[in-house]
Amino acid sequence: MQVLAVLLCLSFPPSAAFYLHAGEREQKCLIEDVPGDTWVSGTFKIQQWDTGKLDFREPGPGLGMFVTVTTYDDEVLLSKLFGPEGTFYFTSYSPGEHIICLESNSTRFVSAGERRLQRIHLDIRVGEHDLDAAIAQAKDKVNEVTFKLEHLMEQIEQILKEQNYQRDREEIFRKTSEDTNSNVLWWAFAQTLIFISVGVFQMKYLKDFFIAKKLV
Repeated sequence: MQVLAVLLCLSFPPSAAFYLHAGEREQKCLIEDVPGDTWVSGTFKIQQWDTGKLDFREPGPGLGMFVTVTTYDDEVLLSKLFGPEGTFYFTSYSPGEHIICLESNSTRFVSAGERRLQRIHLDIRVGEHDLDAAIAQAKDKVNEVTFKLEHLMEQIEQILKEQNYQRDREEIFRKTSEDTNSNVLWWAFAQTLIFISVGVFQMKYLKDFFIAKKLV
């Protein structure tokens, strides 16, 4: 498995859109650092390389995308086969890095002796529910404002979760630094005691040697 590690820093709004290239049945994986109890959605679209036009085009029939989402503890949060474009969702139950893997399910786009590339457009959204414009327009003004306020409250809650998550990581880093400094201090103290003990032993040994040889 070829892993493409993409560390996506969360901001406001926490969204990242990009594209990547993959070969036939080549798995591409991304690493997303997500706070706990957070909604994550991803929208993708596949394009195929056309050697005649020397450009990417819409895929042919039979091509789909297999999406797998796991944690670093190998807990599977999502494993599903989609079409050439679609949207997947999952919820992070614990904070940390989550692995999102995408792999095409067909090789029919590959000609004999030829390997065409795919371009995968991907948009990852963390802690954000999309606003449906058609529904918003159909609602009256009061409901539309309420809908947007709920969306804003979700974003504020996501910011608070991210702040708590970063605070926890800083606390862990601080404790690790303090433990490391303490271990270094004790090691230096132990080395000093060893050096003093070796010096005393050498002085006593030399004194006994000189006395034995009647040099003193």
